[in-house]
Amino acid sequence: MHRSLAVELPLLTDRDVRLNGWVHRIRDLGGIRFVVIRDRSGLAQVVVGREIDLGEINCEWVVEVTGRCRVESRAPGGVEVAANAITPISAAEPPPLEIFNPEAAREVRLDTLLDHRAVSLRIPNVLDVFRVEAVVLDAFRSFLTGEGFTEIVTPKLVVAGAEGGAAIFEVKYFERSACLAQSPQFYKQIMVGSGLERVFETGHAYRAEKSETSRHTTEFLSLDFEMGFIDSVQDVMRLHARLIGAIFAAVRERCGGILAARGVTLPELTEIPQLAFPEAKRILAREFGKTDGLDGDLDTDAERLICQWAERELGSELLFVTGYHVDRRPLYTMPDLERPPQTHSFDLLFRGTEITTGGQRIHGYAQLVDSIRANGLDPASYAGYLEAFRHGMPPHGGMGMGLERLIKQMLALPNVREACTFPRDRYRMTP
Repeated sequence: MHRSLAVELPLLTDRDVRLNGWVHRIRDLGGIRFVVIRDRSGLAQVVVGREIDLGEINCEWVVEVTGRCRVESRAPGGVEVAANAITPISAAEPPPLEIFNPEAAREVRLDTLLDHRAVSLRIPNVLDVFRVEAVVLDAFRSFLTGEGFTEIVTPKLVVAGAEGGAAIFEVKYFERSACLAQSPQFYKQIMVGSGLERVFETGHAYRAEKSETSRHTTEFLSLDFEMGFIDSVQDVMRLHARLIGAIFAAVRERCGGILAARGVTLPELTEIPQLAFPEAKRILAREFGKTDGLDGDLDTDAERLICQWAERELGSELLFVTGYHVDRRPLYTMPDLERPPQTHSFDLLFRGTEITTGGQRIHGYAQLVDSIRANGLDPASYAGYLEAFRHGMPPHGGMGMGLERLIKQMLALPNVREACTFPRDRYRMTP
């Protein structure tokens, strides 16, 4: 008999079916027993008469069920299966967490959930996070492919210090040292200059920051795009706003039940308002009395407060903040010569947190060499990167967005680690 999934049962009433899955829960009501089976599509209720010996079968055993599908309005999906046989496939020890309890993920400490990740991922509302994540990834790829972008794959082992800064992971690489890539930025720019013009990547990035906050991990999935022949940074922001709109629309359409169960909504986007950094500073001082933590950039508290203002005054949960200072942006960022020390850069803030950093890049070889030197670095160390600019690079720009942080903000998760299947932070390397 062909295997049926739980989600298919409403179409199979009055027919014999075969289910394969995990025993999610067993309820013994004396005269009758209910066994809930969990598979990749959801839950199915199975009625088990006393004539069937369950033996040692318990929660998380992998089983096969055969029986008759029938209408039952009180069951998941409005149907249940009257079993004529339940066959064990794989035994299971009692799990350390109550997987069947929808509140399980909220009732135990996050460290406990992560210590037992192989089991906590079985809790349906924990697993739902990664169903949403899969839709976000698919929407990201689909939208950009439809806009003429080509997906690329770039190295994650790079020369130590290649992108500047101290937050790098050094690794032993045969007889020398290397480091884990902090971003695909240089490779994206090279590929723009290759003639592809528009490229994107979904790849891991690594930051050796000792942050122990609810929004930082040391390994994350970076969603990046880079586009050539732009007229200004506005081209990048307009495309990025449309991309976010497409992602939100896909999640609403394909994960509506998950959003409803969590009591969260996603904004209907037309456009995302913009606010220049100097104006953001004035608003923070005037509205909240905040003047510290604004040395060319917004600190965590400032991001939260300016988003409160934007939602109240502009009616938007998203906000582009533009024009950050040149000394707080990477060396490849295009300076704003009309408004020094500002740059043609932006952050996208969503519900109080920065989810994206982007901007226009320097495309002139001489200007880029000068910027490298101004940052106290040797252009010779960037020869492979600079070669693309020596041989002609169009005006270009792009952005990088952390997938897990986006998911955290979309689903109102307390900690970004809940948006990681197997998170890595300063203290966690297992499982």
